[in-house]
Amino acid sequence: MALYSETVMDHFRNPRNVGVIEEADGVGEVGNAKCGDIMKMYLKIEDDVIVDVKFETFGCGSAIASSSMATEMIKGKPVEEALQLTNKAVAEALDGLPAHKLHCSVLAEEAVRAAVEDYYKKSGDTN
Repeated sequence: MALYSETVMDHFRNPRNVGVIEEADGVGEVGNAKCGDIMKMYLKIEDDVIVDVKFETFGCGSAIASSSMATEMIKGKPVEEALQLTNKAVAEALDGLPAHKLHCSVLAEEAVRAAVEDYYKKSGDTN
């Protein structure tokens, strides 16, 4: 069996939603000191719905694939629904990650959460 699923390889080779949103409504940056991966997530929100999401990731293929998948999973969703995103859901959507790479899906969850928290702070919402 291959170490990485076809879905992981596809999101690594062809990541979705890469880039920066100027004047983003929410920005979250997280990192893992142990492996050196850094993820930055940008949200554009209208009427509490994520209308656009972009990411920048410095890291391994699993980190890039996790970021890409997470953006696909929250785009077009209400902010509250995006907060429900779990690393397990990201890993499952990627058809699995090797055990030693599961921390990448955790980073993706944390980046989304950090960006939403930044949005709430900027908008004065105390959710």
